[in-house]
Amino acid sequence: MHWLSKNNFSFPSLEEVSSEGVIALGGDLSIERLKAAYSKGVFPWYCEGEPIIWYCPDPRMVLFLDKLKVSKSMRSLLKKETYKVTYNIAFEAVLQQCKSIERGDDLGTWITDDMQEAYIQLHKNGIAKSVEVWRGTDLVGGLYGVDLGTVFCGESMFSKESNTSKIAFIHLVRKLQKENYKLLDCQVYNSHLASLGAEEISREEFLKILQS
Repeated sequence: MHWLSKNNFSFPSLEEVSSEGVIALGGDLSIERLKAAYSKGVFPWYCEGEPIIWYCPDPRMVLFLDKLKVSKSMRSLLKKETYKVTYNIAFEAVLQQCKSIERGDDLGTWITDDMQEAYIQLHKNGIAKSVEVWRGTDLVGGLYGVDLGTVFCGESMFSKESNTSKIAFIHLVRKLQKENYKLLDCQVYNSHLASLGAEEISREEFLKILQS
């Protein structure tokens, strides 16, 4: 397995990716390395106490924006305007909720303390962004990810009330559609995102879209 040095931000070729999608270990979570990673379709995913593990999985879960699925019940909920949706005004609060909220399904993203600080720095540099869902003054749902300009890489989402993460997701997708983004990267399969229209494509196809 390829170990990254702290002074070299390049990643090995795809021939070195393991069957689990691991392309490298080690390195750090500096802004420069994270920018280099996401531009190559690579992202960190590891547990506290482990070395940093860098993934470029095959297949890749993505949402082509015109394939968004909004159920009849969700359309009805959105029309009620019970919730207010904002962008990038409570990034750190969204990140903290994604880190700490209890989950009973396959949506968990393990966010270490180092990852939390790294993505806060990405946000301060205009690269990591958030969507917030509010009931009054209470933050009840949201998501965050990395914005590459024409591809948005979703990292994690949370709900404190039923369907509020879906509200954040749908609002984000509609915003990306208006801004002519190519797709939303969902990284790896989960049933929640599949219900919203996300699908698996080959790593090769994803990287071609990313590099174009």
